[in-house]
Amino acid sequence: MPLSKTRPAPFQPGSRLGDHYAIEGLVRLGEGRMFYLANDNRPDMASRKCFDCGSLDTPRSAPNCLRCGSEQRLRRFLVSARWDADLFDSYEQYQAMNLAHPGLVPTIETIRVDDVVCTITDWGQETLMVDECAPISRSQMLDLALRSVGLLAFLQTNGVEIAPLTQANFIRTEDGAFKLFDLEIRAINTGTLPASQIQLGLESLSRTLRRFTAVHDLSLIEALEGAVRGRYTRPMEFGRAIEAAITSEPDDHAAPTAAAMTDVGLLRVLNEDNWGWVQLTPDVQLYVAADGMGGHEAGEVASRMAVDTICREAAVRFERVNQISPETLENILDESFQAANNGIKDHSEELGNDMGTTLVAALVYKDTLAYVANVGDSRGYLMRDSVLHQITRDHSLVARMVEQNRISPEEARHHPHSNILLRTVGTERNVEIDIFSVELEPGDRIMLCSDGLWGEIEDEDIEAILNHYQDPRVVCREMIRAAHHGGGKDNITVVMAEIR
Repeated sequence: MPLSKTRPAPFQPGSRLGDHYAIEGLVRLGEGRMFYLANDNRPDMASRKCFDCGSLDTPRSAPNCLRCGSEQRLRRFLVSARWDADLFDSYEQYQAMNLAHPGLVPTIETIRVDDVVCTITDWGQETLMVDECAPISRSQMLDLALRSVGLLAFLQTNGVEIAPLTQANFIRTEDGAFKLFDLEIRAINTGTLPASQIQLGLESLSRTLRRFTAVHDLSLIEALEGAVRGRYTRPMEFGRAIEAAITSEPDDHAAPTAAAMTDVGLLRVLNEDNWGWVQLTPDVQLYVAADGMGGHEAGEVASRMAVDTICREAAVRFERVNQISPETLENILDESFQAANNGIKDHSEELGNDMGTTLVAALVYKDTLAYVANVGDSRGYLMRDSVLHQITRDHSLVARMVEQNRISPEEARHHPHSNILLRTVGTERNVEIDIFSVELEPGDRIMLCSDGLWGEIEDEDIEAILNHYQDPRVVCREMIRAAHHGGGKDNITVVMAEIR
């Protein structure tokens, strides 16, 4: 369902929400959501609500509830504000059902403020999963997967059809467990959902879990892909397959060798960036990042198609290879990249839509050789011996002007035509692809990113973050944070791979 392109003005600190809540402040932006903290400090109201028994009669100055005697302490809440008007009615129908599940954070109240629906839940120091970097640990994945599968089965049995689960639907408790909240309700049906809807639910959940699975965790990836291929007819079957895959192998490595994170930024409503990774052989990994463009969510479609296609096509081609050589690696990357380009072009022409995407990919072989390919202005970097090197070249108007000495690199960052690209994936057939060969050394780090990162912070700042933090998950989170501090005007995506 398309998101409104316009985010409403945020609530200001101190804003009153309904009869019992006051906004403390905005804590996070997500796709189609704004997250706030609130409390029940409402001196404008003579009495206060007891959130233990529901009484509304206790004077604000009283230390205890007059009905149940519980202490009337300051309560704090997490507020998720959404403005998808098409979902309001079905969401209110769902709330009226009063369904409860241990994997679901209970909603205290739902309040409509003009065209915004605010879902209010208790806040006990939980963190939002939109701040989580991939991959998560196997123990966390097991908790996340089983909770999600159990809740999905519960909702499907009760006829509740939800939109695909995303990071925005999860919080992490202080003890590291995951819970779901603020679901997007598409429809309320009579009786259990039909088999086709159950299948779609499993497929969408699989895709969400796949994003947080380590590139080398092949048994878990196979179990998740089974849902996409229709292997499971019930959530319980899917849950058992995930549990078997996770418990059949030793626990995680001490630290991941790769990490990735994408963020909507501070001004955009829809995240049109995408990323992916895949283990093609025991010796070969592929890492990808894309930044989509086009009207009416076409950019999100284009970037997702680019990532999915290049990963799938590379896997198919490696299955046919008997012996790997540098020429084989380069050819497979080139052919897979071109397949993604032409596939998007075909889809665009079929829909009569104008869509395209940037694309940058790194094919890493035995941690000794990498081929990095790009079209557009998503970049590939190499960090070696504490020094950052840009591998790729931007295919943009301002980059060409810099090469021609018409403007300086600093002027290019702020040029009014800095968003004009000379080459993109999906806008013409058989696009010209730049491929760079990089001989790798232990300790090297490869970073792929969209212009939402390098357009907001200087290369010197990127280098400083890479030098300061070792864990690639922390690096990705700090890159996103720095891009926010730089303005966060665009979607931001970072993919990191360590060479060991």
